[in-house]
Amino acid sequence: ATLVRKLHAGDPVFGTCVISTSPHFTVAAKNAGCDFVFIDTEHIPIERETLSWMCRSYSAMGMPPIVRVPEPEPFRACMHLDGGACGIVFPYVETVEQTKAVVGAVHYKPIKGAQLRRALAGEPVNAALQSDIVQPNGRLAAIVNIESLAAIENLDAILAVDGLDAVLVGPHDLSVSMGLPCQWHHPDFHAAIDSIITKARARGLGAGVHYSFDKAVEYQEHWMSIGANLIVHSSDMVAFSNAMRTDLDRLRGTQGAPAPENPVV
Repeated sequence: ATLVRKLHAGDPVFGTCVISTSPHFTVAAKNAGCDFVFIDTEHIPIERETLSWMCRSYSAMGMPPIVRVPEPEPFRACMHLDGGACGIVFPYVETVEQTKAVVGAVHYKPIKGAQLRRALAGEPVNAALQSDIVQPNGRLAAIVNIESLAAIENLDAILAVDGLDAVLVGPHDLSVSMGLPCQWHHPDFHAAIDSIITKARARGLGAGVHYSFDKAVEYQEHWMSIGANLIVHSSDMVAFSNAMRTDLDRLRGTQGAPAPENPVV
């Protein structure tokens, strides 16, 4: 089954956020057991050509690349789909209009402009275009980040947009929007995430949280228990930092060496 079909069926898919642009890292991700990779261009500087090579390489290795664009802008989304992305995440989506924009970019490509607006409003697509958009775009995922109180307030309407495939919670921005910055254990924070996941799954959409902070495995297990199936667990950078710090602390301990200074934030 394709990634999109698994998302809608509720089947879990497991991946991580990849920051490394090294061509060797595709093998590392495959050996780690990733079903897909999440490539973030909102916060990570990656040039267009490099990103395309990454997308093509991960696809060839059987790990569909999902790319988050810097802003909810459909033309940039189409640019990365041309480069090989198998899914697009629109960041900080709060409205139905923004949701329709990612659906249009992903599932109606190459239709644009007034013709696309009519299609998104429900007007049947010209029969001659059906073969151009339906078959190739059926394997692509349209995903929105839910990461603010405004998005939660509009969640029912966002989830009702035809063509949306999944929602991905952005925990840091959500905690800030809730006035609970980085309070990962706050009950209100968890209640909000639980509600997003259960509502999305009730609509037959994929749902998950890109989480790389304290108790990451424990929290991912909880979210999976209530239906989360788009598992974006940690990142290559965090996994390296945590594992290397553990090893180096142990090695320093055997020599009685002093601990390093406080880490850079």
